[in-house]
Amino acid sequence: QVQLVESGGGLVQAGGSLRLSCAGSGRTFSTYAMAWFRQAPGNEREEVAVINWSGDRACYADSVKGRFTISRDNAKNPLYLQMDSLTPDGTAVYICGAAGDYKPFKYDEVWGQGTLVTVSS
Repeated sequence: QVQLVESGGGLVQAGGSLRLSCAGSGRTFSTYAMAWFRQAPGNEREEVAVINWSGDRACYADSVKGRFTISRDNAKNPLYLQMDSLTPDGTAVYICGAAGDYKPFKYDEVWGQGTLVTVSS
């Protein structure tokens, strides 16, 4: 069974940090682009950060540039998201994804179930 499982979500105060992880199984994800999306209640899913298969290219939503860092370790958990200087509008379910293409992020997509991040003011 191909799956991605996120971890690391939780409750944090504004200005704090969290590190999310995403573990894959059932497929070799080292050749896939990977990404973090988020979905807040009542909002559409938003692309937060994308990284290419080798980890040498990444892009970020304007709202998180300079505060979030996406990285990958193809030998271990395939994907991380370091989130610093969190703000209350960062409250959302954060979802890990894998896809055949980096930009746009698509083809043969696999999605996790998500992990909830709550940022209190």
